[in-house]
Amino acid sequence: MTASRIVIIEDEPAIRRGVSDLLRASGYEVREAADGERGLEEAVGLDVGLVLLDLLLPGRNGLDVLAELRKVRPTLPVIILTARGTEDDRVRGLRMGADDYVVKPFSARELLARVEAVLRRSASQPGSVPAAKLGRAVIDFERREVRWSDGERGELSETEAALLSLLVANRKRAVSRSEMLSRVWGLSPQGIETRTIDMHVARLRTKLRDPAGGRPLEAILTVRATGYMAGPDLMPVERKAHRV
Repeated sequence: MTASRIVIIEDEPAIRRGVSDLLRASGYEVREAADGERGLEEAVGLDVGLVLLDLLLPGRNGLDVLAELRKVRPTLPVIILTARGTEDDRVRGLRMGADDYVVKPFSARELLARVEAVLRRSASQPGSVPAAKLGRAVIDFERREVRWSDGERGELSETEAALLSLLVANRKRAVSRSEMLSRVWGLSPQGIETRTIDMHVARLRTKLRDPAGGRPLEAILTVRATGYMAGPDLMPVERKAHRV
């Protein structure tokens, strides 16, 4: 992810140009979209670090775009920019996974401060650990792949890589399901009951089995009534040493 590249999805030309000029003057690379469909293509197809998303868009509205983004890019930071200022709108957007919410009209200083704050938070999210070692395999979170010493390779989804990276980065403690929902899926855990985390962990355990057999490796441990933690066989690898 390139933290300096921002996509603006806003149908009002004056606001879109103003925000774009502000961000470019502050050193960010910017891509623009005037509707939800085009904006979704930009956000999914580019290596972006942040999306600024209006709710009232022609065609596909902002909440639909946000819902789709959370399916395919669950950890991508999103700030909602909208004239909708009611509490219900704010709560709905945040519960759907938005990282912040700015109501129009907003000042340049406020917007920049919120952009910087969200990017700082995202820098500490899953992905800060570049790789891990598991038996005779190296797990590369940046390339989202498992590389075995005999040359065999397996792929990880973006969500699987983010989830496993979170566990490795916090390997000395159990990570709760609530924290996983918040940090990997960008969802508020309040009132949510889901088996999504357990299904992702089950798929990860399958993908992390040594295809050559041998001793079963302890990659992910279940912590009863809490969540999961990295197993004793799953160890972080220094950035300079993890390329194969």
